[in-house]
Amino acid sequence: MEKSKVYFTDFRAKLGEGLPMKLKRLLKKAGISEIDMENKFVAIKMHFGELGNISFLRPNYAKAVADVVKELGGKPFLTDCNTLYPGSRKNALEHLQCAWENGFTAMTVGCPILIADGLKGTDDIEVPVEGGEYIEKAKIGRAIMDADIFISLSHFKGHETTGFGGAIKNIGMGCGSRAGKKEQHTNGQPTIHEELCRGCRRCMRECANNGLVFDEETKKMHIDGTNCVGCGRCIGACNFDAIEFENWAATKDLNCRMAEYTKAVIDGRPNFHISLVVDVSPNCDCHAENDAPILPNIGMFASFDPLALDQACVDACLKMQPLPNSQLFENMHKEGFCDHHDHFENTTPESEYKTCLEHAEKIHLGSRNYELIVMK
Repeated sequence: MEKSKVYFTDFRAKLGEGLPMKLKRLLKKAGISEIDMENKFVAIKMHFGELGNISFLRPNYAKAVADVVKELGGKPFLTDCNTLYPGSRKNALEHLQCAWENGFTAMTVGCPILIADGLKGTDDIEVPVEGGEYIEKAKIGRAIMDADIFISLSHFKGHETTGFGGAIKNIGMGCGSRAGKKEQHTNGQPTIHEELCRGCRRCMRECANNGLVFDEETKKMHIDGTNCVGCGRCIGACNFDAIEFENWAATKDLNCRMAEYTKAVIDGRPNFHISLVVDVSPNCDCHAENDAPILPNIGMFASFDPLALDQACVDACLKMQPLPNSQLFENMHKEGFCDHHDHFENTTPESEYKTCLEHAEKIHLGSRNYELIVMK
C-alpha cells in the first residue's frame, strides 16, 4: 500500500515571515490547492477553547487557513458543535460568546463562525458509516454536512481519556451533535437530577420515543426506562443541566466510535487536515484550565489523510524529552512509577489511544504508514 504523505514544518520563523504565513506555505506545499474550491462552502472545524483555558490554537492560525481557502475561491466558515457536558459551549449562544472572548470573531479570523448543530445541539443529520462496526448512522452537526469541502484544524495535545486529542478526535467527537457525542461517550439511559429540574417540559418536545414522564404532583420530569432509547436529545433541550449520562463507555468503545464518526464526516467529499503540536497540555482544551505543557513545541503538520497525520504527530511527540514541572515529568519521578514507554500513557496511565488508530486503519479511514516531507 502506498504511503500517505504528511508534510511538516517547525516553529522557526525567518525574518519577514511569521508563523501564520509559514502555515499558509505549508498548506500549499501539502497540496491544498489541488482541491477545487471555487464558490464552494468550506467548513473549517476547530476547537475555540473553554473559557479559562489558554492553550487552544490562536485565531491567527485559523485566519491563515481561511485566507488560503479564500485565495482558492472558497467560502470558508469556522465551525464546531456544542458540548455534551455543562460548560461555556453547551449551546450556540454561549458557544459563540466563548469563541468571541477567546479571540475568534469574523474580524479576527476573516470568515463567519457557525455552530454546526444549532442553538441547542439538536440540529443534526444522520450519516451512514460505511464499514462501521459500532455506529450505523452518525449524528453530525448539519452545517458541517452541508459544506462542500471539509478541513480540520486541530490542536494536538494530551487527553485524559483518549491519550491524545488530534485530527480524529477533533473531527469524530467534535463534529458530533450533542446526541452524537452521547452516542460516542456513553451507554444506556440518562439520569434526571430532580433538584435541578424546573418542570418546564422542554425536553419532552425533543423526545420521539415517549421516554419521559412528567410528574404533575412534584412538577418534575422522570425517565421512562421502558421507552427511552438513550438518544441524548433531551440533554440538549434542558437549559438547567438537569439531565446527564453517567454510564460512560469503555475507552476502546469510545476510540472506535470516534474513528467511525470521523469516517462519516469526511467520506464522499474533498477533505484536508492540519495539526499543530504546540502547547501540548496533558488534558483536552474542553477543560476550563490548562496545565503546563508536557512536551516541547514541535511544529505544524498537514495531510489529506487524518490517520497518517495523527500517527505522525504521535511519533514526533514520542521522540521528545518530557518538560520539567509538568504532569508527565512528575509522574515519571514518583515512587513506584511504571514506565509505559509512551509519553501520553505515562501522563495519564488510565488513558489509551492505540485502539483508535488500529480501528481507524481497519475501517479504511486512512493509513498509519506515511512519508514525512519536511518543509523549511
